[in-house]
Amino acid sequence: MKNIFSIVKFTLLIVVLFAVIYPLAVYGIAQFAPNQGKGETISVNGKVVGYQKIGQKFDQSNYFWGRPSAVDYNAAGSGGSNKGASNKEYLALVQKRIDTFLIVHPYLKKSEIPAEMVTASGSGLDPNISPEGALIQVKRVAKERKLAEAKVKALVESKINTPKIMGTPTVNVLELNVALDQLK
Repeated sequence: MKNIFSIVKFTLLIVVLFAVIYPLAVYGIAQFAPNQGKGETISVNGKVVGYQKIGQKFDQSNYFWGRPSAVDYNAAGSGGSNKGASNKEYLALVQKRIDTFLIVHPYLKKSEIPAEMVTASGSGLDPNISPEGALIQVKRVAKERKLAEAKVKALVESKINTPKIMGTPTVNVLELNVALDQLK
């Protein structure tokens, strides 16, 4: 009986610790994060259109496209495909993406397509692409929107995020497409 009482006390202690104290501590720390830990949202006219750090699906030709997603941009189940670079299914999928990209961008050669435009990231939710990935889409987007290529290129260049210390420059696809919708 003594052992049972000790086990019940220990179980209650663990439940209180991990079901009450730990979540409250994480919640308290999150209050110091941007937007109190609820994610950095992007809004248009007061309406939230997405999150800055979560990629979204853009497949219409009048928008810039982000990286493909192995999870169809489902933030609840992020993850990669777990298929190796020699997997035949994976190689066929990448080739299909290349073929589709070349059909929509007939002015490009296969060698000019950045790898990120045809391969999914580890999380499947990358919000960013390289400046090169955005710039190769300028011609298509400008044509679809009946805008001057120079104007669309200038927009892309204005949206390039350069790291302050280390890292590679990126372009947030959602921010770019929101700015594109505001471009006249």
